[in-house]
Formats: sequence, C-alpha cells, structure tokens
Amino acid sequence: MQGEITKWLDDYDRGRLSRRQLIALLPGFAGAMAAAPLLAHASARADSTFTGTDINHIALTVTDLDRARAFYERHLGLEVARQGRNSCFLKCAEHDFVALFKGEKPAMNHYCYAIEQYDPGDAVRKLKAVGIEPRRRGDRVYFDDPDGLEVQVAAKTHAV
Repeated sequence: MQGEITKWLDDYDRGRLSRRQLIALLPGFAGAMAAAPLLAHASARADSTFTGTDINHIALTVTDLDRARAFYERHLGLEVARQGRNSCFLKCAEHDFVALFKGEKPAMNHYCYAIEQYDPGDAVRKLKAVGIEPRRRGDRVYFDDPDGLEVQVAAKTHAV
C-alpha cells in the first residue's frame, strides 16, 4: 500500500493526477486499510472453536470483600451492581463486570469471554469435539486452559 500512495503522490506532482482525483482515491484507500486487520483476523480464526468478541468479566477471589469493593469503586470508578455476603459484582460497562468472591487467598477465580452466536449446548458440543471437557452450570459453560485456569464462555449480553 505504501508504494501505491507514493505512486499517487508522484502522479499528482507530475500533473498526471488532479487534486480532485487524488482526494477521490483516499477514501477507498482508508477503507482498505481499516478492513485489512479485520479480514486478517477473520481468516486467522476461521477454524477456531469460538469467536471471542470481548472479555465479558473477570472473577477474582479476595480475602476481604469490603476492602476489595472499596478499592475498585475508588480507583476504577466501578459501581456495585449486586452484592451478597460472599460475592460482589461491579459493573464497568454495559455488559462488562468484575466479580469478587470471598476466599482464603487472593487469586483469579475465572475469566469469561463473550462469544458470537453463543448457545450453551452448542458450546458444550464444540468443546467435547476438540477434546476439552466442559462444565455446564445453567447457561454458563466453563473449561480449563492448558495451565488449569478456568475459562468461561457466555453470550455478549451475559450480565450481573
């Protein structure tokens, strides 16, 4: 693409391309440049089990639920969506959140990817087909990554 721009500028400098013609070429170039990463990403994931669109939420195990909640409220501006005795869910966007679970030692509990065209039954079938043993809890599906970290998949609209 760099060579194409250089040619256009050279043609403009030599009078073979008017300013109007040069300007007319730029939107197409900009569109092609914007689409290139998307096309590359789409082709790279054509054989993936799922298409993750977002990190829906991260769930953390914390030793002091109130202290952790106050930290995330104060320093990240998160708002409590729901709190129980042993858990607290903090909204950070329309469908994104941080889940805090009371436990004995701090750790990442799990993380969740929003999946395009999510269906829990289909997710279980796909995971089993590639040799991964999923755990289904209602409309949520969990499985372990190669290091034993728990991964969840859910719909983009999965909320607190």
